[in-house]
Amino acid sequence: MTHTCSTSTAEVSDGPDYRLFLRTWAAQPLRVAAIAPSGAALARLITREIDPQDAPVLELGPGTGVFTRALIERGLDPADLTLVEFGAEFAALLRARFPEARVLHADAARIMPGALFPDATAGAAISGLGLLSMRPRTVFAILSNAFACLRPGANLYQFTYGPRCPVPRPILDRLGLKAIRIGGTFRNLPPASVYRISRRAPRRAVPLTPGHSILTDGLSDDQGARP
Repeated sequence: MTHTCSTSTAEVSDGPDYRLFLRTWAAQPLRVAAIAPSGAALARLITREIDPQDAPVLELGPGTGVFTRALIERGLDPADLTLVEFGAEFAALLRARFPEARVLHADAARIMPGALFPDATAGAAISGLGLLSMRPRTVFAILSNAFACLRPGANLYQFTYGPRCPVPRPILDRLGLKAIRIGGTFRNLPPASVYRISRRAPRRAVPLTPGHSILTDGLSDDQGARP
């Protein structure tokens, strides 16, 4: 599934990116998150915690590449970006716009993390995928693949138009993840929020009485968003 961002209202209504986006949505409405691109404010929000030291970075569903452009504006080298895009037209556009980046025409639910990042070396991931319209097993596969690419301590950033985290709590629990809302923007049509998804702290044994113990998640009160 694809989602893209634009830089101005004029570009949303009149630009070639919008026309490509709308044409793709009309052909595959279940694979494109919305009928119109999102705004630049969302691109800045979803990339604001990512810096050059987080390279390499994985981007899922980059669409026309405005999240990609925002990453480059933050100092990321295009050569350190891996873009996974299912739409053939979007993938071709991304190759033309970011020739130094690694662009893969592929389904994010079917990528092979060991081939993309053999040592799980990615320092961050951004998802422009419309998870709310996907089956739970597809969401599970996408997140499982993404975190298999990420080194310890790395985060995935996901936007949503909904009022809560787009990843169901059972999926977060099964994958050992937590989701925290880091902000939202009304300068977007429709308004959007961004969640930081990360691995939970490892479980640890807590002694009760001699010879007995329980396992605890080792989480603080900040345990993540409940869908």
